[in-house]
Amino acid sequence: MTRLKAPCNRTITLDIEEQPGLEARLLRIDQNTELPEVRNRILQQKMEDAAGFLPEACADLLFLDPPYNLNRTFGKESFRKCTAEAYKRQFEAWLQPLLPLLKPTASIYVCADWLTSCSIDDVLSKYFLIQNRITWEREKGRGALRNWKNASEDIWFCTCSEDYCFHVDRVKLKRRVLAPYRNQEGNPKDWTETKDGAFRLTHPSNVWTDLTVPFWSMPENTDHPTQKPEKLLAKLILASTEPGDLVLDPFCGSGTALVTAQKLGRHFIGIEQELQYACLAEKRLEMAQSAQDIQGYAEGVFWERNTSPVSRNRKKT
Repeated sequence: MTRLKAPCNRTITLDIEEQPGLEARLLRIDQNTELPEVRNRILQQKMEDAAGFLPEACADLLFLDPPYNLNRTFGKESFRKCTAEAYKRQFEAWLQPLLPLLKPTASIYVCADWLTSCSIDDVLSKYFLIQNRITWEREKGRGALRNWKNASEDIWFCTCSEDYCFHVDRVKLKRRVLAPYRNQEGNPKDWTETKDGAFRLTHPSNVWTDLTVPFWSMPENTDHPTQKPEKLLAKLILASTEPGDLVLDPFCGSGTALVTAQKLGRHFIGIEQELQYACLAEKRLEMAQSAQDIQGYAEGVFWERNTSPVSRNRKKT
């Protein structure tokens, strides 16, 4: 529904008039499909109903962001917290129909919070090679009087085999140098001096503190309750795919993985059972055709926060 927004509120919403056109682009499948039929499409149905009809060995990267073991409502659907053992069984049930869709060289990234991570570790190691676990700072989170504020999430990095790609040079982080040491000749030591300051390109670690969860003034923001930043997906896609590869997101929500894949020249298949979110994803894909930028990523590198010093200086002038 259309809602009045403050002038600086850039949240993407659906107008009543545009939803029928967006809905018409969505796909539902109930028989085996060939890749051209589903490539760069959103399937508006339950993942369990769609996965068995998708082409085998089609995905180069699986981005899996299922409901965490929390009480959470997604549109008309609700997920209720259960025991750790019950969630472990549910997670494995989600994962199994996706396994035939992965190429032998595929990479898998699975999102979790700290509690959910404890449940999925054994399941992931049963089917994949676990390469790492990324922890990223969410910034947001409710304060607690008798516990530490929960302000981080995990991303498990797995592969189907030891034959996988990882492009570290594509995901380096550009940091401002606090102690710009020079060598004996007076030249910068492992850093670069620019008119905007001293910077160093650093290798990416498994602790990410440079992300911003989408909020109302960001052009990628939607009303989806667990939306991930495009910058986060850009790191995963650039590191673990080649241009033209296919990204599979079976819980695609408002489409962040799909939009980011499109912006970076990759193909995608998205699955989302909630009509509202699937239409939002379609709208974002349409918007991305004329707006290719990814906030926090510019000139082939990731900046510490969402804008580079250059863009900040331009805004001041």
